[in-house]
Amino acid sequence: MAMTPYTEDDFGKNPLMFYYEVTMACDLICKHCRASAQSDPDPDELTHEQSIALIDQILTFPRPPILVTTGGDPLKRPDLFELIRYATGHGLQVALTPSATPLATLDAFQEAKEAGVRRLGISLDGPEAKTHDAFRGWEGSFDRTLEMLANARKLGMGVQVNTTITRRNFQMIDAMAELLADQGIAMWSVFFLIPVGRGIEEQRISAQECEDVFAQLWQHSKRQPFSIKTTEAPHYRRYVMQQGGDPLAEPANKAGGGHGRGRGHRAPLGVGDGKGVMFVSHRGEIYPAGFLPLVCGRFPEDSVVDVYQNHPTFTSLRRPEAFLGKCGVCEYSHTCGGSRARAYAVTGDPLASEPDCVYEP
Repeated sequence: MAMTPYTEDDFGKNPLMFYYEVTMACDLICKHCRASAQSDPDPDELTHEQSIALIDQILTFPRPPILVTTGGDPLKRPDLFELIRYATGHGLQVALTPSATPLATLDAFQEAKEAGVRRLGISLDGPEAKTHDAFRGWEGSFDRTLEMLANARKLGMGVQVNTTITRRNFQMIDAMAELLADQGIAMWSVFFLIPVGRGIEEQRISAQECEDVFAQLWQHSKRQPFSIKTTEAPHYRRYVMQQGGDPLAEPANKAGGGHGRGRGHRAPLGVGDGKGVMFVSHRGEIYPAGFLPLVCGRFPEDSVVDVYQNHPTFTSLRRPEAFLGKCGVCEYSHTCGGSRARAYAVTGDPLASEPDCVYEP
């Protein structure tokens, strides 16, 4: 199945990224965990047959999205690779986000690659073991993560490193960037904490500190060998545009030219919760995003295609002119729009202004 480029015209019809939480089981106790994952699977998680039916339904989108198998730790699900083989065999692009546990072996990555996975999402939350291991709740997680990165390089698999920014590590941006420079990764996705799940106990950084982190990321984006994007911080796009930059630019030392050229795999500006993104939990609850826990339906009773295209919550999230406060009148509303998940977590209203943005329209 040929994959056509995703554009803004797709926002109302097709998600770009479809996240399926295949299990909530995980052996880590991460401080920020959205799912508050436990060691054992939920007895009510979707069965193998229901998961296959979900994949079949995903395929009915006018433009099938990228399927991200997440958790918990997806490697804790016994039929994971069967599901991946089914999805890739029917033309879906599939990514995998394994946890840094003893399950994440070279053999597991080899099986994932043979099943059709081309990109891994690997989490790294500090430039050294003390910070990362404290964050992940397991001594040895940092070393395992570096081993996972080495195994991905050995197998020629693309990697996106995911880093969650909190008060624990926001002053370590430069050290993190330098560590990642030698890891052969394709992208660094810097996630700004949403106070949900176990993340309620963590401290997110201030709006001004967000700007300070943006400034560091912008400088690294101009010289590191990997792409940089933010997750749940779309106002980074606004910051880059204020500097005269292109939020979709590729690194200068990648094939395709200098900084500002070559947008091969980057999504169009404006992607956000419920707008190019949707999430289905291990029980089948349908959300606009994993960090925006507003249940908009339940699979298999409800169609994920119908929910994405027509549910009032999804459609409202795609209308930034209806956002409240300064987000509704901001000139960057269609390229940024603020984090709807953070707005909901902090104010109880997903249409409220981004709480952690200093910009005044």
